Order: sequence, then structure tokens, then C-alpha cells
Amino acid sequence: MLMITTLKCPRCRTETVWEGNPHRPFCSERCKTVDLAAWADEEYRIAGPEAPSDNDEND
Repeated sequence: MLMITTLKCPRCRTETVWEGNPHRPFCSERCKTVDLAAWADEEYRIAGPEAPSDNDEND
């Protein structure tokens, strides 16, 4: 029995297939590129300890 796994594109929420999709988990090259650009523009953040600022000296 062959099961086709589908998921929603994390960018545009369009249903897309997992198997044979070179852009997975995205539906297209465009959505993949737009998401990468969002990371580069610092639109996304990963929670963690605050980084020291440039003004902080080794006290």
C-alpha cells in the first residue's frame, strides 16, 4: 500500500507532497527563497540568552 505524505508549506500553507519534492518542506523554490530571506533579514529569532552588546567590556 502506497501512502502519499502531504503537508502544508510552512511559508504559504499550500498542501504539498513530501516524496519527490526537491524543495521540501516548502512547496516551491520561491517559498524556500522567501523563507531564507526572512532569516537573513532577522525576521525570525530563536530564543536563548541575550548576547552581550558591543558596549560591554570584560568587567
